[in-house]
Amino acid sequence: MQPEPIVYVIDDDDAVRHSLGFLLKTAGIEVRGFESAKAFLEMLPRIETGCIITDVRMPEITGIDLLRRVKESGLDIPVIVITGHGEISLAVEAMKIGAVDFLEKPFDDDLLLASVRSALNKEADTSKHKAEVADIHDKLAALSNRERQVLEGLVAGKANKVIAFDLGISPRTVEIYRANLMTKMAANSLSDLVRMAMTAGILTDPIKSGR
Repeated sequence: MQPEPIVYVIDDDDAVRHSLGFLLKTAGIEVRGFESAKAFLEMLPRIETGCIITDVRMPEITGIDLLRRVKESGLDIPVIVITGHGEISLAVEAMKIGAVDFLEKPFDDDLLLASVRSALNKEADTSKHKAEVADIHDKLAALSNRERQVLEGLVAGKANKVIAFDLGISPRTVEIYRANLMTKMAANSLSDLVRMAMTAGILTDPIKSGR
């Protein structure tokens, strides 16, 4: 079960940080505030999900530097940057690094909430997709070598007879392997099987018999 998403607000301006925290809490969103990027980075290894809102201009570690470090850590979490008037160049740089949105001060409360909800929805979709891919790979790992070969043939759009010829086995044997892998993959139809295979990124290279 995925933990509840948390919005991490990073701003050295106490008034802005507290204001954002109050706004998000009022909207029913869990929030944690940090007065510096350094303080946030100390707990970065323990973060699993959520969204980051960070000011661009902060002492020691800027919002841009923070964004780079988050990306370098491998944590796939959406980041929204807050910029002052006339800092569009910094906002563009942040977007190039990977920020999902930027907001200029003073920003509209509804606009910020919409941006946060959009970021959280995308993050939830990403987490769901990762879980789905992991589940498919677990099922693939349970297939025998022959079942995997038959699966690759099916994904390549080959008929049972063609797969049988490629593998040097009878069409009836292919049907048995096909039924077995459908059960192991929990696939209700061929289209369902193909969808899972594509989601997992299975290559559709020609089958080599005797492999």
